[in-house]
Formats: sequence, C-alpha cells, structure tokens
Amino acid sequence: MTKLDDNHLQSLIDAAIQATKNAYIPYSHYPVGAALQASDGQIFTGCNIENASYPASICAERTALVKAVSEGVRSFSNLVVATRDGGSPCGICRQMLSEFGVNVRVLLVTLEGNIIHDTTLAVLLPLNFTSDSLDMSTNDGTR
Repeated sequence: MTKLDDNHLQSLIDAAIQATKNAYIPYSHYPVGAALQASDGQIFTGCNIENASYPASICAERTALVKAVSEGVRSFSNLVVATRDGGSPCGICRQMLSEFGVNVRVLLVTLEGNIIHDTTLAVLLPLNFTSDSLDMSTNDGTR
C-alpha cells in the first residue's frame, strides 16, 4: 500500500467527503463520494448519480474513475470512499477499478472522516476477472 503523510491523507478524505455533497440520490438517499488519487498525485472526485431506471445509475467510484481515464490517467495509488457508515464499493466498481491495478490502497471513511477500513483493491476483489481471462487459444472456447 502507498503510504500517505497525514496532510495528504486528510486532503484525500476531505475531497471524498466534499464529493458526497454533489450526489444525486433521490431514490436511495445514500450519498457516496470518492476521491481517486493517480500515481502522479492528481485527484479525481466523483459522487453517485441515481436514475429512475436503476441500472442507468453510476457509483461515485466509477464516476471518479471515468473522469480520470477520460483525461488519460491510467495508474492509481489511493482511493477514499466516503459514506455515512463507511460502506464498501460494489462489485462493479471493484471490477472496473481492478482493470487499472489491484494494488490501489482503499480507505473507507464516514462522513465525519473516521477511517472504518484501510485495505487494498486486491483484498476487496480476489480472483478478479482480467484480460488474461479473455485469452481464447482455440475456436471452441477451450484452452
């Protein structure tokens, strides 16, 4: 895991908490904010954005990731997810984030900034589906 000094850690936590204020949550009323730090130090934030057609909704973690990738960033070191109870990223978010590496440090925090869990994406998503999973060596789908 990437070690952050207290000032940088607090800045990342504050960014995730601030992002919750932009959440569009008319259905769940569960604000989520994410702050994704690129390996070069840039921070990309995101919030959850709900839709009446539930599958069209997007989580805070994926919002931050899409913003980063759309700006050409492909390497990440830290992710802070802020919720009222320190909730963890959903499976789709874990899978999308793992596309860019599983050694990302993940901090789950409350809206008050209390760290509930300090882990890595590898721990949150063991045996992730990767590009290696798509290697088809024969036409019949066998390896």
